[in-house]
Amino acid sequence: MKKTVLAGVDVSADSLVVAVKTRQQSRLLTFPNNAAGHTKLRRHLTRGGRAARVCLESTGVYGLDAALALHESPHIEVMVANPRAVSDFARARFQRSKTDTADATTILEFLERMPFEPWNPPAQEILDLRALSRRIRALKVEITREENRLHAARRQRHLVHSIEDDIDANIDHLRASIDRLTRDALEIIGQHPNLCRRFEQLISIKGVAQTSAVAILAELAVLPPDMNARQWVAHAGLDPRHYESGTSVHKPARISKTGNRRLRAALFMPAMVAVRHEPHVRAFYEKLLAKGKKPLQALVAVMRKLLHAIYGMFSKNEDFDGEMFYALSA
Repeated sequence: MKKTVLAGVDVSADSLVVAVKTRQQSRLLTFPNNAAGHTKLRRHLTRGGRAARVCLESTGVYGLDAALALHESPHIEVMVANPRAVSDFARARFQRSKTDTADATTILEFLERMPFEPWNPPAQEILDLRALSRRIRALKVEITREENRLHAARRQRHLVHSIEDDIDANIDHLRASIDRLTRDALEIIGQHPNLCRRFEQLISIKGVAQTSAVAILAELAVLPPDMNARQWVAHAGLDPRHYESGTSVHKPARISKTGNRRLRAALFMPAMVAVRHEPHVRAFYEKLLAKGKKPLQALVAVMRKLLHAIYGMFSKNEDFDGEMFYALSA
């Protein structure tokens, strides 16, 4: 019987810290988080014909490439764990240290003790769509920065006009790139009926326009199909975190923010617009304000409820129904 290697991987932008356990020993190793490093890790885990089980956290684009590279090997099974589940596991073990090596060891122990759930990578068109969406988002952030630089430059008394011209030209270039990448994203969506239908469902929500629909769809399409609405909310970091201690400490609940910040950002503007233009969403928002919620708290609740609504729309293959979101008083 071939030996099975267990490995917990802590992922960062530049490196993979790996806690490896065989029947004989446990070791901590470090590999570069690039294509060459992924190949070295894959070879190390499977040398001598060994099989391997690997666990890493779903922390974003830095871990996705590593998971895809490991999944390519027929001798490696990959589990991509929810970061919050691993964090709760660490707290249950009273782990106080927060280092890459400690995290890798914790992930290894999580792999040993928790049920193994094999990871299936998203289809290539979904990976392409998410890459395009995230690039579009990054370019929009850069446009905002350039506009701020332009505003500051124009307030200078002795401005070199070529600087203003250069910033204007770069903003035009960035906008053209966004237009091109958006066309590419829409082309991918149009070529795949399931993506196309979900895109149509998203834009049926007042407040979700083309750009927001691409961003939301790109982040949701990569999620495992067996996740439920509560897990979607937790993945987005929109789940409330309560803090109570004894009978005297009761802090207000806050969202955990332990999750996909891009999905939260993609939901923010649609929620704001829906509050203004969708009667059922506005009624839900105003009800929360009447109960004493602050405007931002109420808006976050709208984001969370919109995510629940989207889950229902996708599950039932239906467009947005305001009455299902929140029934208006008779």
